Amino acid sequence: MIWRFLVVGILGTLVDVTLFTALRVWLGVPTLGANSISYSAGIVNNFVLHRGWTFAHQSRKAVGVQFSQFALVSLSALILNNALVLLLAPWFGALLADAGYGALIAKVCATGVGLGWNFLANRIWTFRDAPPPNLTAEHALRLAKGTPRVL
Repeated sequence: MIWRFLVVGILGTLVDVTLFTALRVWLGVPTLGANSISYSAGIVNNFVLHRGWTFAHQSRKAVGVQFSQFALVSLSALILNNALVLLLAPWFGALLADAGYGALIAKVCATGVGLGWNFLANRIWTFRDAPPPNLTAEHALRLAKGTPRVL
């Protein structure tokens, strides 16, 4: 599963970084706007591929619920990503004497940090197996305690 997650992550990162480069470096869109737009495109790409391939073997929650959870995880990662890009871009820009490519290097660093967060949160919350539809809270508690289900 982890290798599928990494493959999807690489594809999503390519979408994200390519769009970010086009917007920021070539079109001059401000860093925060370019990062938010490109990151959002990567989110949609990754959700579709994770749901259909990475975590396809797990029982499914309703697509709306699952996408909402995925979006919340991704939004928190976007906040982390934006903070790191804004923090690191000026430093790399000064180091390279080029603000556009400094922002790109910052983007790559921020993406690496977000990878770990995204995998853990999505594996534990978004794409975990859904409980059986007829499992009540009482039955779930009994199962968790190891008590057999009594009908």
